[in-house]
Amino acid sequence: MDLSQEKQKELLSTLKTRFEKNMNRHDGLEWAKVQGRIEANTEKLGSLNEMEITGGEPDVVGLDKKTGEYIFYDCSEESPKGRRNLCYDGEALQSRKENKPANSVLDMAAAMGIELLTEEQYRELQKLGKFDVKTSSWVVTPSNIRKLGGAIFCDRRYDTVFTYHNGAESYYSARGFRGLLKV
Repeated sequence: MDLSQEKQKELLSTLKTRFEKNMNRHDGLEWAKVQGRIEANTEKLGSLNEMEITGGEPDVVGLDKKTGEYIFYDCSEESPKGRRNLCYDGEALQSRKENKPANSVLDMAAAMGIELLTEEQYRELQKLGKFDVKTSSWVVTPSNIRKLGGAIFCDRRYDTVFTYHNGAESYYSARGFRGLLKV
């Protein structure tokens, strides 16, 4: 995921513009420090680029006080378009006999170098705006649910965040996933 200097500059400009436009997501944080951290960890630029090109619109949502890392979440209004029509994990993908989707959420997230949001993180994101009012997003599924063949996802309807379940092998055109990256 090496990016040319030109692409790096373009991505940083996009991230800066989004950061400045949405100060409510990262009150008290300064772009210059975020950019410095990114430039010191250029391997993370590839992951941020993947988040961007798949429609995630990554933005800073916090600072991990223990590690000093900035936390980026996908902040697109709806579940990222380039990450929909995916079943939950590789096991679910292999279990499908026909009409298999192209990939799974966990495999795609790993290839992008990002983590899937937990239900708690998803609910924190929803405090920053109204997300997934027409779509839904897979979230990290507890192992006891996954062992039984299920997976969970969330959305926002009726101004309320809901958590639902589905078979892990299910996939829908309006369900994708949101990720996070620490830089």
